[in-house]
Amino acid sequence: MAYQLQEINRRIRADVTEFLAECDENYAQRVSLAADRILSNLERSPIVLLSGPSGSGKTTTAMKIAEELRRRGVNSRAVAMDNYFVTPNPETSPRTPEGEFDFESPLCLDMELLSRHFTALSRGEEILIPKFEFVRQMRNDSLGTPMKLEKNEIAIFEGIHALSDDIAGRHPEAAKLYISARSNVNEGAVLRFKGTWMRLTRRAVRDYSFRGTGVAQTLAMWANVRRGEKLYISPFKSRADVVFDSSLPYEAAVMKNFALPILKSVPEDNERHDEMLRLVAAFDYFEAIDPELVARDSLLREFIGGGSYQYH
Repeated sequence: MAYQLQEINRRIRADVTEFLAECDENYAQRVSLAADRILSNLERSPIVLLSGPSGSGKTTTAMKIAEELRRRGVNSRAVAMDNYFVTPNPETSPRTPEGEFDFESPLCLDMELLSRHFTALSRGEEILIPKFEFVRQMRNDSLGTPMKLEKNEIAIFEGIHALSDDIAGRHPEAAKLYISARSNVNEGAVLRFKGTWMRLTRRAVRDYSFRGTGVAQTLAMWANVRRGEKLYISPFKSRADVVFDSSLPYEAAVMKNFALPILKSVPEDNERHDEMLRLVAAFDYFEAIDPELVARDSLLREFIGGGSYQYH
């Protein structure tokens, strides 16, 4: 699927508020369809597995699905699988070909604990969801959160490895979803903005604004992130019961406000500098949208801040 640049800019000039609302409503409809599929599987399993690559909006989507299910009278909770990271060990942790810690590897997750927790929740037993402290780079089970599912309650576990052999492969009865910002923006038949650029932009803006990570560092990690997608995420998306696009037609027009200043700060000697120049030039095709016009519950707020959802 591709959006048309001319139509995006036309809608921005004609009635930007209506355009934003229409895009958000289209996304809400995708969330509603996902909720339909989850409810149809509830008798088989109370577990939902939601996967997608970095920058796809898994966290917000999981919360939106849980919100939609609660509106339908089914209590639901979203769980970040990042909390199941194991504390890195310099001797045993997986490494990239360059010798760095490979945080994209499924070996970074406590798969055995996840599997036991899925089984326990399905039986109505209580579990303790661990807490991974990213600042200290360690798992702290003393800060864990207890969870027990009552009858007709649902737990949505979101993470990049949710559809892998060690998770979905062991629990095929769970409902399975895959999301990614996949749509390009074309001008006629000419590609103007890649879907992968939008995911990179989302991550760069979020990391810079909320995780204290400079854009140069995000760029340095991006090659391994993309390698991890091809090795550990994309091969399993065929397992999904529902696949949908998490891109929003208006987002490049909003994100240019945040992305351009930090992208232009990338030093010329950065190995990805040429790509950054192409990305900077691509934003120029879009009419700008004031970020204040973006709804507080928009998926885009996961990356730009100021939203109504709480992120940890």
